[in-house]
Amino acid sequence: MIEFSWGHILVIAVVALIVIGPKELPTVLRTAGQWMGKIRRMAAEFQGQFQEAMREAEMADLKQHFDDISTAAKEIPHFDPIGTVRKEIEGAIADKPNPKVETEPPAVDTSPPPSIASPAAESPVEQADNRVQEAGDERGVSHDKAEGRLS
Repeated sequence: MIEFSWGHILVIAVVALIVIGPKELPTVLRTAGQWMGKIRRMAAEFQGQFQEAMREAEMADLKQHFDDISTAAKEIPHFDPIGTVRKEIEGAIADKPNPKVETEPPAVDTSPPPSIASPAAESPVEQADNRVQEAGDERGVSHDKAEGRLS
């Protein structure tokens, strides 16, 4: 890139003042400024077009990536994990020889089931009634179980 120091700029300004003259110098500087503005606008436009092309290329890449994912997603309904495992198990069973092994049938328990209404087992309601009755006996209050009231 071209670099100008303040000394170089001063030399150019003095030469321009001598060559162009003081009468025409403002017009020449205005024209040079307009040209610089046009060059900057063209550079900004070029940079904008370049950035737009980069965005379009990135969008094309993202679209390709999205299309790849969509294609992979379409294959998912054909994926059946249970069916796949079932086929693998059936294939393993079919490949394995099936030796006939004689086994004894399981022993059957012929003892009678335990009695549900055993005298030792009280329901929670009966246990509560007994506690209420015992508490009432200690206080001198009788409890009528048939009618469910205290007297």
